[in-house]
Amino acid sequence: MATALKVYVNVDSVDSPVDTSGVDWVEVDVDNDELIVTAGSDTIKDGETLASESDLNQAGVLLTGAEITIDKYLLADASAGIYKELELMGASNSRYVMGFSFDGATASEPVLEVWDDSDLDTIANASLGSGTASSSWWRGITTTDALPGVAWTGNRLAGSGAGYFLWLNDQNGALTVADVLYAQLKVVIPAIQTTAGAETPVIAIKWATT
Repeated sequence: MATALKVYVNVDSVDSPVDTSGVDWVEVDVDNDELIVTAGSDTIKDGETLASESDLNQAGVLLTGAEITIDKYLLADASAGIYKELELMGASNSRYVMGFSFDGATASEPVLEVWDDSDLDTIANASLGSGTASSSWWRGITTTDALPGVAWTGNRLAGSGAGYFLWLNDQNGALTVADVLYAQLKVVIPAIQTTAGAETPVIAIKWATT
């Protein structure tokens, strides 16, 4: 039987692993849930009912002419019908933010990639560098083995080119047993960005099965 994956996000303020007693990790419904990158508002915040696209647009980040590191990330939990804030996601020195739980061995090391849609073949979105991976706003760092560090930089994430995705096992190779791997993400909007928009990039986890 092929190895299966469950994706979890930490919606607690405690930086502890998946399955830690008392720490609120939520399993992501990868078909229906969404990660919201936002400035937040009275309706787009933790505990509020899922809102309209118009409300989401009104809670978008305002461009200021300076670089902006986004500090608010929400899970739109479709089954619960509410937003849940990922308090530890972003620039913070937090290790246990996104968890990727594999129920068995893999034939290759799992990787995390970001694409502009579910076809997983283009990075045309502005947030992915408009086709230039080195200009992507998405930053990520693998935290399976250690904290990311204060003021962590990580990799720019866009597509599958060398240096623009994450090795989720810290380049230690394929999994030989069931395990949980971890990563931290943030979005940094460059000062040169002048055009607003709404985008729905896709975070993909890839691995070869045994």
